Amino acid sequence: MRTDTIENIKDLIAPLAEAEGLFLVDIEVNTGGGTEVCLFLDAEDRGVNLDECAKISRELGFLLEAHELFDNEYRLNVSSPGLSRPLVDLRQYGKNIGRSVKMKYKADQDYKKSEGVIVSVEENLIAVENEDGSVIEVLFDDILETKIVPKI
Repeated sequence: MRTDTIENIKDLIAPLAEAEGLFLVDIEVNTGGGTEVCLFLDAEDRGVNLDECAKISRELGFLLEAHELFDNEYRLNVSSPGLSRPLVDLRQYGKNIGRSVKMKYKADQDYKKSEGVIVSVEENLIAVENEDGSVIEVLFDDILETKIVPKI
């Protein structure tokens, strides 16, 4: 998939998402067995519901057709990221304060792992309290991956 096609999709989805109080987290385009475009949306202060995803899917589908971004048939999926996907946008961290996470990050020419609870998010700094009560602060730009640990 061409990078400019993904950028065009980002340009089309941004105002649609903003109108619903959402933001784009990620786009995946899979071409094996037909083209599938997966968009993942989130909100800073709440979850994303099915009606919002359906509305944006309809509107974006219309725009994709109007702009003729795909030569062949494609399938469009719009959803929230869900628990299995890592946090990739700084705005996702604020709404997950108080939740347990596993984090991989860069620190002093090395890579580290931490598991704990997000306790604060300030500008570009994420603070995680480990099980022993210690708090680590990691710059967002140094985070390699953060996943929510579901509590059952």
